[in-house]
Parts: sequence; C-alpha cells; structure tokens
Amino acid sequence: MTATSARLSIRSLFLWVIMAIATITLVLATSLSLYLQISSYREDLEETVVMLANIISENAAQDIASGDEKATMRHLNSAAQSEIVTHVHAYWYNPNRSDDLSFLSSYHKVGEPPIQDQSRRIHLLKTPSMGDATVEVARPVTYNDNYVGYIYLSASAAKFNSLVGQAILLNLGVMFVMMVLTFILALRLQSVIVGPIESMADFLQRTARLRDYSARTPTSSINELNILTDAVNVLLARMQDYVQKQHEAEEQHRQLNASLEDIVSQRTVALKDANQELIQTLEKLHQYQRQIVENEKMASLGDMVAGVAHEVNTPIGLGVTASTMMLDQIGDIQKDFENRTLKASALDRFLSDSQENLNIIYRNLNRAAELISSFKQVAVDQTTESSRTFCVSQLINEILLSLRPQLKKHHHKINVHCDPTLHVETKAGPINQILINLIVNSVVHGFDDTESGTIDITADLMTASTLKLVYKDNGKGIPDEIRKRIFDPFVTTRRGQGGSGLGMHLVYNLVTQGLNGSITLSSEEGKGVEFLIVFPVETANAGNETE
Repeated sequence: MTATSARLSIRSLFLWVIMAIATITLVLATSLSLYLQISSYREDLEETVVMLANIISENAAQDIASGDEKATMRHLNSAAQSEIVTHVHAYWYNPNRSDDLSFLSSYHKVGEPPIQDQSRRIHLLKTPSMGDATVEVARPVTYNDNYVGYIYLSASAAKFNSLVGQAILLNLGVMFVMMVLTFILALRLQSVIVGPIESMADFLQRTARLRDYSARTPTSSINELNILTDAVNVLLARMQDYVQKQHEAEEQHRQLNASLEDIVSQRTVALKDANQELIQTLEKLHQYQRQIVENEKMASLGDMVAGVAHEVNTPIGLGVTASTMMLDQIGDIQKDFENRTLKASALDRFLSDSQENLNIIYRNLNRAAELISSFKQVAVDQTTESSRTFCVSQLINEILLSLRPQLKKHHHKINVHCDPTLHVETKAGPINQILINLIVNSVVHGFDDTESGTIDITADLMTASTLKLVYKDNGKGIPDEIRKRIFDPFVTTRRGQGGSGLGMHLVYNLVTQGLNGSITLSSEEGKGVEFLIVFPVETANAGNETE
C-alpha cells in the first residue's frame, strides 16, 4: 500500500535534489559572472568615451573660446581616429547672443547620418548615458579658468553589445557542460547510494512476507548503511526471540484455558450467591433508612406537640383564672342580693370587672383555639399525602405559628415575602416538613453562635404551573466538605450532640419524591445559605381555599 501510494522514490528524489542544487548554483554563478563582465565592459566603454571627450575639449578650448569654427572642425575631425566615435558637436557661449549656448561645429562619422542640435540635453549628459546602440556624454570646455562651451560626443555601442553576446554564449556553454557532468556524476552516485537501500528494502519485504526472522541483511561499502544494517539485524534478532516467546506463551495459554472454564464456573456461582446476599442487605438497609426517616418525622411532630401543648397551657390557664375570679364575684353579688344589701356601686363594679374578665377569657380562648387549629392543620398535613388547595402565605404563617414555642427562646427575625392572594393546589405536608426542617437547621446550626439571625422566605410562581420557594438565612454557612454531601443521609456537624444527620436528607426526599421538584443549595462559609426549591403546582382562585 505504501509503495503504490508514494509519488517519489529515493532514486528520483536523490537525482532531482542534486540536479536542483547544481542548477541553482550554476545559474547564480553564471548570472554573477555575466553581471561582472557586462559591468566591466560598460565601465571600460564609458571611461573611453569620457576620455575622448576630455581630450577633444582640452585641444579645442582656445578655438571654441574664440568661436573659430574651422579650427574647431579640425580638432573634431581628430575624433575620426577612434572607430567608436560617431558624432561630435562643439557648443560655445556666443557673446553676441547674451552668452547663450550656441552650436559651433560638428563631426559625423562617414556613413552615419547627422543628428540634431543637442544643446538642450547638455545638462542631462554630464555623466555617460548608454542606450541600446550608442553612448552619449557632454563635457564642459574651460579656457583660462572660464567655461567657454561644451563638447557633445556620441559613440557606437556595437563592440560592447558584441562582447556581451559572446560572454553570454560562453557562460551558457560552460553551464550546459557543467549540467551534463553533474547529471552523469549524480547518476553514478545514485547507483552507489540507492542500490544498497533498494537491496535492503527487497530483503525486508521478503522477510516480512515469509516471516523468516532468522535471516540477516548483508553488509555494504557505505558506513552509514552498515549502521542501518546492524540496527535491522538487531531488530530481527529481537523479533525472533519475541516470536519464540510468544509461541511458548500461547502454548501456556492453551493449557490454562483448559482449566479456566471450571474456575470461571465456580467463581460465577460464588458471585451469584454474594450478589443475592448483597441485594437482600441493600433492601434491609432501605427499610431501615425509611423507618429512621419516619421516626425523624414523628420525632419532629412530637417536639411540636410538646411545644404547642406548653404554648396552649398559658392562655387556658389565664382563662381559668379569670373565670374563677368571676365566679367568686358572682357569689358575692348573689349573697348581697339575697340579703338585700346589694348596692348600686357594687353592682356597677361587678359589671365592669365581669366585662374585663370575659374579655380576658375570650382573648385567651381565641388564642388557644388559633394555636390548636394551626397545629391541627400542620399535624394533618405532615401525616397525609393528599393534595389540597391552600393559600401559600397562610400555610407559611401556620408553620411559623406552630414553631413559635421553639422560636420564642431566640430573637431571630423571619421575613415572609409572598402574595397573600396566591392559592395553589399541591401537597401541603411535604412543604410543612421542608420549611420546619430548614428553619430548625438555621436555628440549631446556622445561628448557634448568634441570637439575632434573619431568615427570608420567598414564594412566587415561576410559571402558571411551577412554584418557586427561596429560603435564605444570614448564618455562618456550610463548610465545603459538608456542602458537597449535604443531602446524603447521616451527614451532620453535630455527631454525638443529638444530630441525626437525616434532616436535609428528609428535605431532599420530600422535594424530589413528595413534590416531584428539585432543590439546589448555594452557600459560602460565613455568608449564610440559600435553598432554591422548584416544584409543579396547580393554581386556584382565591375564593376556593379548602381547609
């Protein structure tokens, strides 16, 4: 697969690399040589042209200064001695024309057509200007340290172009010969280096096909290939040892497999027995856990009964005392009436005291009735699993009223934020137990080092069929190691101090199983806690509350 998908072989890659390096080297060397030769020819031509122009300007300086056209012509004709000169012009400052530069005389090589006046280009030709076929230059003429005119000289570049062409042909010929020699040497070197590699590749393919790991590769005349050969031979020796050990291991595996089925069968039977025992133990554990949770609920209800009984005892006692006093006063009035000694002032005082005592009896009995009614509803909610329609704020207030015996020992503040017209239909019992456990946890754990904590309970609808309860306190928060497993059973910070560790586990079960909702906790140590409880409900009208 590798041989068919490869686009280049070592042989072709080796040849292409050598030829590419040689080509780049020869092209660069030839280009540099041509550049230097052409630059040399160009400099020689420009120096010759400048020298001829300087000689003519020095020889004809006096004649140009005097404006002698014939004498200047003789000096210009002396340029005919150089075969490269094609045109020479002499220009002078004519005093009759306000010292403007004027044409004086010229020389044109035989066979060359005359050229036009170049006086306007003199300032552009102070350095030689070379074109395709000519070289032009203009040199100033001085006489007695004064500029008296200019010499313009045009020379042929035919010899320069001929030399450049010869240089190009020579360098291209040398480069071609070198390329041919390089190609021949690359082919020879290719066979020397690539041949042993191909032989080794054929040997490895044959060895892999026949799986004859006892074979060894032959040595080569190249040191690096000998290193590779030694490495391949070592690899083959190790593979031979590995294959031999693998055969031995397979034989041992075959022997072990013969007895493995019996061992697996015995282990399977033992595993089934252990699994059955584990299932039974787990069922018993779940039963114990449910029993402990029910005991926790009943213990909470028992604590509430004791607190409410103590709380109800006070108003009933006051009512009994007031009624006893009233009976005593009625007895006194009756005696005075029977003895005909009843006075109007005594009757007035009796009526006033009777009204006051009756008010005391009414208020205390009414308070006791409210406590008993609230406790009755909370107790019924905790022991029943049926749904009912109720006012959310009234339910929370009933719970707080039932907890008043436990809360009056402290100075904690509980704020309820709920629309008093909000009525829903759901199970009130789980909500009762959830809020009671959360409040008791805040008092016992969150506010154990303070007497002035604050609890905020917020209830509102997220949607038409979803109620959200947010419970916050500003207590000391929950440590990280406890917060991660706060809803697990038997997790408590008061182990050995009366804490069972089932309160938050009970809350979690009531939310998720009793109300089919979810509960999340946010807490940082020293910054209180926040529980977000969301569960489905059915909304109801304000006038349809069912007790």
